[in-house]
Amino acid sequence: MQRKFALILCALFCTLAAAAGNPKPFVIPELVSWEGGNGHFTLSSATVITHDEATAAVAERFAAECQELLGFAPQVVPAKRNRQKSGVISLAVTPGKCGTDNAEGYALSIGRNVRVCANEPLGAIWATKTLLQMAEQSTALPCGSAVDYPAFPMRGFMLDVARKYFDLSYLEDLVKVLAYYKMNTFQVHLNDNGMQELFENDWTKTPSGFRIESKTFPGLASKDGHYTQEAFREFQKEALRQGITIIPEIDTPAHTLSFSHYKPSLGSDIYGKDHMDLFNPEGYEFLDALWREYLSGDDPVFVGKKVHIGTDEYSNKDSLVVEQFRAFTDRYLRYVESFGKEPMLWGALTHAKGATPVKSDGILMNCWYNGYADPKEMYALGYDILSVPDDQVYIVPAAGYYHDYLDTKTLYESWTPANVGNQTFDPADPRLKGGLFALWNDHAGNGISVQDVHHRIFDAVAPLSVKMWNGARTSLTYDEFTALRPRIGEAPGVDILSLHPEKGVLLSKKEISHGERLPLKQVGWNYRVEFTLTAGQNPGGTVLFKGPYSTFYINNPLDGRLGFSRDGYTYSLGYAPPAGKPVRIAVEGDNRSTRLYVDGELTRTLDIVCPYRVSVTRPAMIMSYVQTLVFPLEEVGKFDGRISDLEVTVR
Repeated sequence: MQRKFALILCALFCTLAAAAGNPKPFVIPELVSWEGGNGHFTLSSATVITHDEATAAVAERFAAECQELLGFAPQVVPAKRNRQKSGVISLAVTPGKCGTDNAEGYALSIGRNVRVCANEPLGAIWATKTLLQMAEQSTALPCGSAVDYPAFPMRGFMLDVARKYFDLSYLEDLVKVLAYYKMNTFQVHLNDNGMQELFENDWTKTPSGFRIESKTFPGLASKDGHYTQEAFREFQKEALRQGITIIPEIDTPAHTLSFSHYKPSLGSDIYGKDHMDLFNPEGYEFLDALWREYLSGDDPVFVGKKVHIGTDEYSNKDSLVVEQFRAFTDRYLRYVESFGKEPMLWGALTHAKGATPVKSDGILMNCWYNGYADPKEMYALGYDILSVPDDQVYIVPAAGYYHDYLDTKTLYESWTPANVGNQTFDPADPRLKGGLFALWNDHAGNGISVQDVHHRIFDAVAPLSVKMWNGARTSLTYDEFTALRPRIGEAPGVDILSLHPEKGVLLSKKEISHGERLPLKQVGWNYRVEFTLTAGQNPGGTVLFKGPYSTFYINNPLDGRLGFSRDGYTYSLGYAPPAGKPVRIAVEGDNRSTRLYVDGELTRTLDIVCPYRVSVTRPAMIMSYVQTLVFPLEEVGKFDGRISDLEVTVR
């Protein structure tokens, strides 16, 4: 009798469990709604992806990303030609039939087949990201149905490429990362300059950057790196194909030292050479021509509808310059608009309060600091609002102010784009367009690498994508979210950081050949790379290991000792291996330091140097110098000597 009763209870439990269905799958951002089914759909090389006319490009990209992420690419066929009855993922644009009227919304049903319907192709793109994130964790996709859509129409990130140059290939990878996390906006800050006070108060020694080619003003674009017009144009078009709108920004009339470096008469003798002289007609002629170069024609250099004119942090020393600043702002909002664009600007009109009218109708304002532009006041004036509160979402790497890394716990638990500093908006207000977080490279020349920057960005992308897509509609606690987050990587085909959540030995190899290509391109932080090195006679700059972002030398070009280079910086580890004598070398690295061990003893630590530079006017303003390394492993150098017993470990 007891056994029979137990069997009945077991059967009842199984029935109830089956009725409950599959739990909501973990993806970033969170699915808005989920109704669990039973069983799984297996994504494999035998899967067929079908599409209608509107989703053909989406389907092809989805298959390509499956190849990058999973190692296989499902076949792609038009829906009308498909004959397969099961194992099919169908993509279609069916407006009004997706359970939401949101333009980016989509409905997803996973059963014997997978069906995606979206109001627009962009919704289908986001649906494929959901499926890819599920598959990254397991190709057995849980059966069930979802309706998913964003709480805010603009969700994204701003990067200062002016004070630190980034190859376009990195920006292209960053677009893939943003898209993987359903962020749709990428503002690119194209011009700016370092702080004069950190460079002997000498404008001629202060670095500046202007990162887009100008044919009207040859020589304006930075010699240490800039984007050709054709390459930048194609970058924007490709981003749009992935669901990302690029917002190019030329910041004027402050932050314009690059203009003064090009033509000194453009700078102000009163407010500083990083300010345009607003009373000099030559400056307006220059800027008119520059904007015309990028905005005119059938195929303009700046592709998208939105273009940013800057306008932050100009002096408000006297009323005359304030009124001229307001006139300047109004002029360029209207000028950019005359090319059919939708101009944006940084908030400054509380700081520059005056009588001169400034256009507000149809203008989107980045509200970044309420002392410069009070958001409620700007809203009342007619501006649409983009939430970018500096004290919450500004990253300035290794600067000692704002955030080195964002406080993601506080942001996840208490922030949405409806919170702009100490003010709160109705999240459903159509004039609240969404939010961005931003990374500023204020301290030009501080040793920061692309990977240092990306580590900070990637740390913030996941939690902020949740808050911008889901708003307050989150079901996981921060601790639960953080525990699950490592399941999902940077993006298909993107491995900038080479982070490995699992600890232990990644690679062990007894013999290493010159010129050999190793199975790891690099290893990310919290690593230990150990090997036995017998050095011969090598000229300066001889490579030991090379990777996609860095080079490790047996004798670096600076002083002929072990060292490395990345991002135009070269570092010495201070040790010269003896010729003909085997030594056991170990290098450890994290996001703050690089350490060298020789025969088990720590011989050199390259930590953050602080202070590296000190302001000549404000002693509290200091610049640090970063000396990190993501260890390169892709290719072994051709050198005189031998490497053996290589072991790569993550701790």
